[in-house]
Parts: sequence; C-alpha cells; structure tokens
Amino acid sequence: MIYFAHRGANTRRVQNTVEAFALARAQGAACYELDVHLLQDGQLAVHHDYSLLNTTGIDVPLSTLTSSALKNYPLKNPFATGTAVIPLLQEVLPVILHGLELLNIELKNDHNIYPGIEKHLLTFLQGYPQLTSKILFSSFDYESLVRLRALAPQARIGLLTRQFDVQQALKLGAESVHINHIRFTPGIAQSCRENHLKLYCYTVNEVPLAKRLADQGVDGIFTDDITIFQP
Repeated sequence: MIYFAHRGANTRRVQNTVEAFALARAQGAACYELDVHLLQDGQLAVHHDYSLLNTTGIDVPLSTLTSSALKNYPLKNPFATGTAVIPLLQEVLPVILHGLELLNIELKNDHNIYPGIEKHLLTFLQGYPQLTSKILFSSFDYESLVRLRALAPQARIGLLTRQFDVQQALKLGAESVHINHIRFTPGIAQSCRENHLKLYCYTVNEVPLAKRLADQGVDGIFTDDITIFQP
C-alpha cells in the first residue's frame, strides 16, 4: 500500500504550504500529493482552490495574481505556527526531494482556466531531471491530461475522476486511477487489476478503512496524516 501525504501534513500545518510538506517529510513521508495553478506571470503556485476565499477570507482568483503578490495574502492558520503563505512549486520541491519516491502533481485546470499550464509545468520540471520517473500527473480535467500526454508521451499519468471509466484511462495511457473512497467498489478494483492499472483512493484518514480498501484491491491512499499508518 502506498501512502501519499495529501497536501502535506495538513492536520498539523496549513495544507499545501512549505511547512506542511516539511513536516510530512519529517514524519517519514516518501510519497506526496499537491495541487498546482498557473499564475499571471507564468509561475506555478501550490494551492487547492481557484480562489483565495476559503484560505484567506478574500475572494481573489489565483489566475489574477503574480508570484510576488502571494505574500500579500497570508493564509488562515489555526496552528499558531506563524505566518503561512501560498508557495511556488519551486519552493516546495527542494523540501521533499530527499527520499522522494513518488510525487502526484494535480493540475488544477477545470475548463482550461489556465491555457498552457501543461507546457509551463513540463518546462519547469525540465530543471529537475532526477524527478522525471518520480512524478505522477493527474487532473479532474481530462482534456488537460490529453494535452499533457501529447506534450510528454512518456509522462506518468493518473486518471483523477468522479465517474470511473476504464476506457478513458486506457485511451489516455494512464498507469493509475484516482477516486474518492466513497465511490470505490470491488468492481472498480477488479477492472483496474484486469487492465494493469493501479487504484488510489482519497482521502483516507482511518486505519480500518485503509485496511478494508487494501483487502479489496486498492493499491494506495491519499491521507492527511501519514503518522496513523506507521508502525
């Protein structure tokens, strides 16, 4: 079973921040998941939502900001660990490089809100050739993954979906399918197994649930707290 640190150690630090990933690494994480957006100046920001409303209280679309503007929007921080800000991908990667086994980068690009994000991301990652075999790209936007596949025929891709369709995964050349655990069925696991696809479920924060999923054929989970799955 693979355990992805979902947005870092986000039960103890603000999700998708440098601090969250640093703590996840300190807790023993070797696999991570994060979300990327394309900023106005072409930089890649690590954040979940398209707007800052939920994380800062100010309804500003990330697409309208530059990288230098991010520091002007401190994130809500219930952990009393100081000021938390939205990091750039280039700030997160050095924190998790040591011991990294697998990094799932989710492209936030519904309805192609960020035209060209696929090329921007791939170009940026050319500066980290040691990561080529360790990055798994995913997105809820299927066409974004199609574009990424066209640009990078050898890229590792996971089909992130709310509606399982094995033919979509196969047509994409995906290596895995990512679904919410509440949508999991043994039939999905069987179909993935028959078609040599890995199956990863999110977001799992209970040991009994993780064990049940593993017993039924799930290959990995995304969790907010990897410490509960360690010996």
